[in-house]
Amino acid sequence: MQEAVLPAARTSDVVVLSPTGSGKTLAFLLAILERITDGQLGVQALIVVPSRELAMQIEQVFKTMSTGNKVTCCYGGHAVKTEENSLREAPTLLIGTPGRVAFHVREGNIDPTTIHTLVLDEFDKALEMGFQYDISTIIKAMPNLKRRLFTSATTLSIQSDFRGIGDLVEVNFLDNDSYVPKLQMKVVTTVTAEKLETLFSLLCVIGNKPTLVFCNHRDAVERISEILNRNDLTHATFHGGLEQPDRERALMKFRNGSSRILVVTDLASRGLDIPEIESIVHYQLPLTEDAFIHRNGRTARMHATGTAYLLIADDETVPYLEALPEELVLPKVDKLPPPTDWETLYLSAGKKDKINKVDIVGLLLKKGGLEKDELGLIEVKDTISFAAVKRTKIKNVVALLKQEKLKGKKIKSDIAN
Repeated sequence: MQEAVLPAARTSDVVVLSPTGSGKTLAFLLAILERITDGQLGVQALIVVPSRELAMQIEQVFKTMSTGNKVTCCYGGHAVKTEENSLREAPTLLIGTPGRVAFHVREGNIDPTTIHTLVLDEFDKALEMGFQYDISTIIKAMPNLKRRLFTSATTLSIQSDFRGIGDLVEVNFLDNDSYVPKLQMKVVTTVTAEKLETLFSLLCVIGNKPTLVFCNHRDAVERISEILNRNDLTHATFHGGLEQPDRERALMKFRNGSSRILVVTDLASRGLDIPEIESIVHYQLPLTEDAFIHRNGRTARMHATGTAYLLIADDETVPYLEALPEELVLPKVDKLPPPTDWETLYLSAGKKDKINKVDIVGLLLKKGGLEKDELGLIEVKDTISFAAVKRTKIKNVVALLKQEKLKGKKIKSDIAN
């Protein structure tokens, strides 16, 4: 797919249709790099995405490519002043959500006349979320745009007013045999009044496998969270009503293994690079087949295997499936899975304190009394950091670090909420 995108993008505008997890991000980043001119001032390429998390994910992928080009990320929920300061020295690549990018265009913080390449990633989702006006505003402000790339994991129709001038070539790998996911589907039947209890029983059966539980509405996410809390089943929640730090922390705990269950809305159905998700649970069935496809695309990625569970009440049907998968019969007695192996440690220092992962590893091994296999994923933010620590060791680590300093600064540490 990536090899097909590059030559197409050299001569034409491109629509890239390829399953979730098949490498579209790297495909369009490589296409952008081919078009970047060294020494040219101003923003040269713009990537517009429907969610904050997707913007940050693409930014991290680009940074790991070590191209030497400056990249800036702009999105709602992020401090405008911080973004304005970063944009004073124009980045080569700008990544952002439609509303925030349109804001910076209107405020004159971005000079759109220097942009020659535009990527609209998860374009169908952006339109579905009502970003048509902002996207039109952005495109109309770029008179020197030469290349447009649209991406989606489902079929996509591009309206001419979003394209401008240029031939449009479709690179379609949706039906490519090499990308057929190794996905198994199972049905769990219940009655509406007992659906929450049935979900809990199912999660007990799934155990500590990384699992996303999908809901159609935020209130359903919160109801599920309440019952899981009452039953002492470790989990995290993720939806658009949460503040950005809370969303980031939920994803971080899921990535590092502190929680193996993430209860989400369709905000998490695409754009989140969370590896090794083994199970998808459709607590509420999505309204469309496209949404169903995107949810299932969170698992069985890049030749891995996965299972999607459909929780179906007696008054529900699945119109986009010709036949229901085999039924899973749950045991009569629930057995609560054991706690996860990891817990998350909070540290009150980050990038702005000149702290990096190596510093934290040294602190936790030398002063925190940990062995290497007792320390997991470390994430360093601007002013704080997090580290996965074996659950059996974390209280001792917090006690040992009470009076410690990191690069001359006294730090606070605690178990992250």
